[in-house]
Amino acid sequence: MNAEKRREIFHRLRVANPHPTTELEYQTPFQLLIAVLLSAQATDVSVNKATRKLYPHAGTPRKIYALGVDGLMPYIQTIGLYRTKARNVIETCRILLAEHGGEVPRTRAALEALPGVGRKTANVVLNTAFGEPTIAVDTHIFRVSNRTGIAPGKNVDIVEQKLMKFVAAEFQQDAHHWLILHGRYTCIARTPKCWNCVIADLCDYKAKTPLPAKGV
Repeated sequence: MNAEKRREIFHRLRVANPHPTTELEYQTPFQLLIAVLLSAQATDVSVNKATRKLYPHAGTPRKIYALGVDGLMPYIQTIGLYRTKARNVIETCRILLAEHGGEVPRTRAALEALPGVGRKTANVVLNTAFGEPTIAVDTHIFRVSNRTGIAPGKNVDIVEQKLMKFVAAEFQQDAHHWLILHGRYTCIARTPKCWNCVIADLCDYKAKTPLPAKGV
């Protein structure tokens, strides 16, 4: 795929959604960090249901740390892997309080030093909370990047590297959100909704697969 086609793809995604953002609900960088931590192998919907109960009662590192693992688990027990996540969240709160004055660090190295925080989570926080032009490659972005031909790769690291190289600077800040939302609602895993896709005529998958009649 050439640069002109990539630019047109992101131009159309921007026209369709000028101000994209995460669907996780949060009010502070800390709350975003915890929500992203909880979202591993879980849906944003399930995380939001849990944090709507948790954050009004304990929405800061000190208050969540005060709950302890046993006190936190009832709030998040509807989320997959909640026991492991509870331990990671409490330890993350301890480190934030002890080493960062209760604030979320703004460097990748410091973020990835927190338990349960990998490159993808760090990228989400850096991008969404702090405005860094990072792209967190999850299953949706991996699929869209490969299927469309925007940035094909065999693993998430290669896809991320290609996206950072190929996506024009003017689109990098919002590219993560456009791609994840496109993968979540249009370019879905089993049967992509090509008939309702604003970039279908630019997509490698569409070029190889005849489009069904609209509405089918």
